[in-house]
Amino acid sequence: MLWIKALHIIFVITWMAALFYLPRLFVYHVMSEDEISRERFKIMERKLLRGIANPSMIAVFIFGAWMSWLGWDYYSTQIWYWCKIALVSLMAAYHHACVVYWKQLRDDHCTKSHKFFRVFNELPVFLLFGIVILVVVKPFQ
Repeated sequence: MLWIKALHIIFVITWMAALFYLPRLFVYHVMSEDEISRERFKIMERKLLRGIANPSMIAVFIFGAWMSWLGWDYYSTQIWYWCKIALVSLMAAYHHACVVYWKQLRDDHCTKSHKFFRVFNELPVFLLFGIVILVVVKPFQ
């Protein structure tokens, strides 16, 4: 179980790193004024999303589900666990929103401003705070 937990945490960290950086790339992409820069950001965004964010999210769900399955008798009765699952679901929705914006930027159809993406970039921080507090403190136990 500890190996599964360790791998889960490692992939949570890589997923969060990608979700913190991808919208920051969107800020710079939207602010870029020349075609060479925009094409460079398209490449960076694609590599970050496909090479790190997507595989990390999949691994988080695999190892998280595995841990949940192994400890189902405990987890299924814990309110903090279900709150965590709700926040993780919101994080997955945020990831999906990043994919939508990435496709818009890739196809030169995005209408969002750099100010929007600066605010959008902060949202996963709040989700991460909630998730970590629920897992470590277990306030509803």
